[in-house]
Amino acid sequence: MKRVAVIYGGWSSERPVSLSSGQQMAAAARKAGYGVTEIDVTRDLAAQLAEAKPDVVLNGLHGPWGEDGCVQGVLEVMGIPYSHSGVLASALAMDKLKSKAVYRSAGLDVAADKRVTRAEAAAAHALPPPYVIKPVNEGSSFGVLIVREGANGPPQELTGPNWRYGDYLMAEEYIPGRELTVAVLGDKPLAVTEITTLRDYYDFDAKYAAGGSRHVIPADLPAHVTKAAMDAALTAHKALGCRGATRSDFRYDEQKDRLVILETNTQPGMTPTSLVPEQAAHIGMAFEELVAWMIEDASCQR
Repeated sequence: MKRVAVIYGGWSSERPVSLSSGQQMAAAARKAGYGVTEIDVTRDLAAQLAEAKPDVVLNGLHGPWGEDGCVQGVLEVMGIPYSHSGVLASALAMDKLKSKAVYRSAGLDVAADKRVTRAEAAAAHALPPPYVIKPVNEGSSFGVLIVREGANGPPQELTGPNWRYGDYLMAEEYIPGRELTVAVLGDKPLAVTEITTLRDYYDFDAKYAAGGSRHVIPADLPAHVTKAAMDAALTAHKALGCRGATRSDFRYDEQKDRLVILETNTQPGMTPTSLVPEQAAHIGMAFEELVAWMIEDASCQR
């Protein structure tokens, strides 16, 4: 019996999501017949893994440290096969500015952007409104601020005592339109999902709260847009050097017939409301099968 350590939790802003993803994956791996050890990750992960002695690590971490190449480097040093993307692909995808440079080089359409410090973004408009402010290295929409057309000034939340998303930000052109996402498994794009929400945008609560968003799969789109989104997701996956499962997010502006890639997630959520399990189910792959696929796909030097 293959021994699988499911790592989750950690200390990033996305800890609650990671706990849910990891516990769901651990339960599915047990049902699939694997021996499972669940590890709520601490900064002494190497000792936790040395004690567990797994054959494979199934990575259920989200956000900084677990998704940006750091934990992948620990696993490479220890020589333990692991799921999802490797060190470089994880680091590139997590950095929104660097990943967009890769997208551009691969011929994908991206929103105009500008790198700014928190102080600069709070002092004056970084771009003509409307635009979006995003932390360079966060996920799950943490720290995202939308500056609407006609805004009197830049977002002052950036200077508040509760800001905890770093001092380096990306200002990005606001792309109106429909929110789309495409999962890639191995070298196969699965489907296109359209996400709608009654909230201002697809924020943390819209993503993870029950009823926070509505997923339409397959998205009701012209055939050429569906094909373009699936092709672009696979192009992004390959250009970044990703492995395993990824999910790329897009905005589609119907007025301009413009499809813009926003980001690629190398550790997509595996919660009850997550998009990748939904797309896998859409093509006939049960959650247990999806988790087993990730375990069997694990390797080093990814």
